[in-house]
Amino acid sequence: MSLSSTEENYLKAIYKLSGKEEVSVSTNAIASSMSTSAASVTDMLKRLAEKGFVLHEKYKGTKMSAKGRKCALLLLRKHRLWETFMVDKLNFTWDEVHDVAEQLEHIQSEKLFNSLEEFLGFPKFDPHGDPIPDRDGNIEPHKQQFLSELSIGQSAVIVGVKEHSSPFLQYLEQLTLILGTPVEIISIFEYDQSLLLKINNQSESTITNKVAQNLFIKPI
Repeated sequence: MSLSSTEENYLKAIYKLSGKEEVSVSTNAIASSMSTSAASVTDMLKRLAEKGFVLHEKYKGTKMSAKGRKCALLLLRKHRLWETFMVDKLNFTWDEVHDVAEQLEHIQSEKLFNSLEEFLGFPKFDPHGDPIPDRDGNIEPHKQQFLSELSIGQSAVIVGVKEHSSPFLQYLEQLTLILGTPVEIISIFEYDQSLLLKINNQSESTITNKVAQNLFIKPI
C-alpha cells in the first residue's frame, strides 16, 4: 500500500517521538513536531490507523504498528544514506544536507538505495553520528552518553549530535567539535554547569550545559 510523502513524514515523526521504549505518543506532541494543528493530526492518525501503520486509542495516544515501524526505519535508512552520500561524495557540509535528504528520502526504488549503500561501503553511521538501518531494518545505536554526563578530568571522543539544526552544527564547526574530535573536561562551573573543554589536545573553549547535552560521546 503506497503512502504519500506527508503520511511518511508523520510515521517518521511518531517513530522518533516514541523512542526506544516505543511509548504512546500524544496528539499534541505530534502536532508540535509536525508544526500543525491537533485536528490535522487526528485526521492523519485515523487514516494511518485504517491502513494499519499505527495503533491509535482515543485519550491514550498513538503507537507504531510493526508495519509502521518498518516504514519509518526505511525512511530513516534512505535519509541517512543520502546525507552520507552528499557529505562523502559531493562535498556538502554536515549542516547542509538535512533539507535535501528530506526530499530525496521519499524516492521508492529499493534497488537504488541498496546500490547506494554498497557504493558507500555499507556505512553504519551518517555524518551526524546517527545509525543507518540496514536492509532488514536492524539498527546499531550508540550507547547514548552525553558530554554533560562526564566529570572533571574525564576524556571522550565526539561520536554524534542530538540536535541537527544548521546554526548548531555551524557553531560546533567553529569550535572544531566535529565527529571524531577528542575532548577533555578541564572544569565544570557550579553556577550554570557550563564546561571548560580542552579540544583535540590543543585549544580550550567553554560551552554551555545545553550544548553538552546535545553531544554524544564515547569515553576514552
